[in-house]
Amino acid sequence: MLGVNMEETTRSERKEKILTKGILIKIVILFFGFGALFFIVHNSLIASQNIGKLEKISANPTTIYDQNNELASRIGSGHTESVNVKDVPQHFIDALVATEDQKFYEHNGIDYFGITRAAVNNVLAGGIVEGGSTLTQQLAKNSLLTQDQTYLRKFKEYFISQKIEREYSKEEILEMYLNNVYFGEGAWGLKKAAKVYFAKDVQGLSVNESAILVGLIKAPTHYSPIKHYEKSLERRNVVLSLMNKQGLLSKSDLVEIKKEKVTLEKEELDPYKGRYPSYVDYIMEEAIERYGLTQNEILTRGLKIYTSLDQDMQGAAETVFKRDELFPEGGAKQQVEGGGILMDPKTGGIRALVGGRGDHSFREFNHATQLSRQPGSTMKPLAAYTPALEKGFEMNTPLKDEPIDFNGYKPKNFDGSFHGTVSMYEAFINSYNIPAVWTLNEIGISAGIDAVERFDLPITENDRNLGLALGGFDKGIAPIDLAEAYTTFPNEGKKSEAHAIEKIVDKDGNVIGEWEGKQKEVTSKEVANKITYMMMGVVNEGTGKKAKLDGGWDLAAKTGSTQHPDPAVDGVKDQWVVGFTPNVVGALWLGYDQTDKEHYLNTSSGATAVPIYKEVMQAALEGKEPQRFYLPAMRKPLSSNAITYDNEEENWDYAKERQRDMKKERDKWLEKRKDKQKEKGKGKERED
Repeated sequence: MLGVNMEETTRSERKEKILTKGILIKIVILFFGFGALFFIVHNSLIASQNIGKLEKISANPTTIYDQNNELASRIGSGHTESVNVKDVPQHFIDALVATEDQKFYEHNGIDYFGITRAAVNNVLAGGIVEGGSTLTQQLAKNSLLTQDQTYLRKFKEYFISQKIEREYSKEEILEMYLNNVYFGEGAWGLKKAAKVYFAKDVQGLSVNESAILVGLIKAPTHYSPIKHYEKSLERRNVVLSLMNKQGLLSKSDLVEIKKEKVTLEKEELDPYKGRYPSYVDYIMEEAIERYGLTQNEILTRGLKIYTSLDQDMQGAAETVFKRDELFPEGGAKQQVEGGGILMDPKTGGIRALVGGRGDHSFREFNHATQLSRQPGSTMKPLAAYTPALEKGFEMNTPLKDEPIDFNGYKPKNFDGSFHGTVSMYEAFINSYNIPAVWTLNEIGISAGIDAVERFDLPITENDRNLGLALGGFDKGIAPIDLAEAYTTFPNEGKKSEAHAIEKIVDKDGNVIGEWEGKQKEVTSKEVANKITYMMMGVVNEGTGKKAKLDGGWDLAAKTGSTQHPDPAVDGVKDQWVVGFTPNVVGALWLGYDQTDKEHYLNTSSGATAVPIYKEVMQAALEGKEPQRFYLPAMRKPLSSNAITYDNEEENWDYAKERQRDMKKERDKWLEKRKDKQKEKGKGKERED
C-alpha cells in the first residue's frame, strides 16, 4: 500500500514538474513574443517618421502683411547663412555638449536617465515643467514639430529623434542643430548669431564668446548680453563651469576667461524683422493651431501671411505699454504685468495685441491670449444682466442691495457698504456685487450658465453657483476671450470670432489657409443695445469715468477686479477693463504673474487699469473719425409707465430722471431702516 502511494506521489510530482515546465516555456515564449512585437512596432514607428524636411530647409523668411496688404513684419530662421560643422571651433562644440547634452556622443537620440528625471519632476509638478531633451530632440522639435508642451508632442519627438540618429551621423546632427537653433535678436543659426553679437565669422569666436552664445540657447532674451549684460555673464560662467566639470576646460583657463570682458558689435538687422513681436507670436500660435503648420514651416517656407493688423493701433498700444509711469510700481521681485487686445467687432479681426511689458522673448508667454484668470465684475453683463434682460427685467427694475445669505454664500460689495433697493442701471454703472448675485439667483443659475456658454467662455460643472455672477470661474480667461464675448454688444447681439490671420499663401502663390469665420447670434438686438446703454453709463457716471475719451468718441465699458487669495491682505489680484466704441472692442488685464503677500494691486480698477485703458484706446483711435452709438432700443418705454421720446438725448435724460427717482426711493428705504434701528435701540434701553 505504501509503495502504491509512493508511486502515485511520484507520478503527481512528475505531472506537476511537467506543468510547471510548460508554464515557464509559455511565459518565455510570451515574453520573447511581446518583446519581438514591441521591437517590430517600435522600429516600424521609427521608420514611419518623415524627417526629409531636415534637408529641405528653405532660405525664405515669412512676410506679414497688415489689413491693407502693406508689409508689416518679417519672421525667419536666417537659414540663408548656414555653417559647416567643420568650421565651428571645438571649444564651441565642447561648450554646447557640456551645457545642453552631456551624453550626446553616447545616446541614440534619447537620454533615458534624463527622461526619467524629467518625468518624476513633471509628475511632482502636475504638468510638463522639464523636458530632459537631447540635442537631437531639440532639433526634432525646432524643425519638425510644434512647440506645445504636450505628451503627444513628446511621444512624436521620441520616435523622430531616433529616426534622425539612424539616418545621420553625430556631426551631421550637430550641423543641422547649429543651423536651426535660435540665439535671440532675430539670429537663427550660429553663423548669424556670431555676426549679430560680435560682427565676426564663426571661426573667430573665442571661448568667452562661445560660452556667451551657448548660454543664450536656454532663454535668448533673458540672457541677452545686449539687454541684460550681467545676467549674460552669470550664464556664461555656468557654461564655463560645466565645461570644467566635464574636463573640457582647465581650472586656470576657467579663472582667466571669467575675467574677460565681452565686447559687443551688434550688426544691423532687417528693419521689418522683430516688429510687433506679441502680434507675430500670436500669428504663429494661430497658424500652428488653426492651420496645422509647424514653427519651422512658418519660419522657413517663405509664406505670405495676410492679417487683420492695424499698424497704427499696434504701434500706439505698444507705446502705451512702454510708459512705465502709467503702471503701478512693481513688488520686490516682480513687475506689474499686463496684456491688451483691440478687435474689430464686426469681423473679429485682431487690430492690435500686446502680450506683456518689457523685453520680449521669441514666443514668450502672452498675457493677451494665454492668460487664465478670473474676470471679476466684467462677467456681470454676461452671466447676470444679459439673461435677466432676456427674461423681462428692465434697466429700472429694482434689485436688492442688502445683506443676504444665499445658503451660506454671503456676497459683499467692494467697499463693504449696502444701498438698499437700486435699479439695474445703478447697480451696473457702480459695479455693485450683491444686486448682480441677487439677479442671478432670481432668474436661476441655469440661465446664467446658458448665457455664458452662448458667449463661448470656458465653463465647468464647478461654475454652477452664484459666484458666476462675479466672475468666479473654475477656469480663467484671457483678454482675447473677453474681447470676443463683448463684440456681441456693439454688433447688436451677434458675436464675432477673434482671429489674426486672414489668409496664408505659399511661395508659389497657392492659398494654403484662409479665414472662414462666421458671426454667431448670442442675444437679441434690444438686449445688446440695453447693455451698451448701461456700459456707456459706466463711463459717463460710474466706475469707468476715467476712461472717457476725448474728441467726441462714444465709449461703453465695464470694469472688474478679483480678490487677493489671502483674505488677510487688503488688495486685489487682477484688474480688468473691457469696452468698445462702435468700431473697436478692447480688453485689458493688469496683475502679477505670481500673486503673493508682497505682490498684489492695492488700488481699484477704476484708479489704475481704467486710465491705462483710456490711454490705449485714445492712442489707437488717434486720427480716426469719431463715432457715436445709435441705440434705437432706447426709444422704447423703459417701463409700462415710461414716456417714449423721439431721440437718444432725450431718452438719456429720461434715464437719468428715472435714476434720480430710484435714488429717492433708496433714500426713503435708508431712512426707514434708520428709524427701525433707533426703535430697536430704544427698546433695548428699556429692557436694560
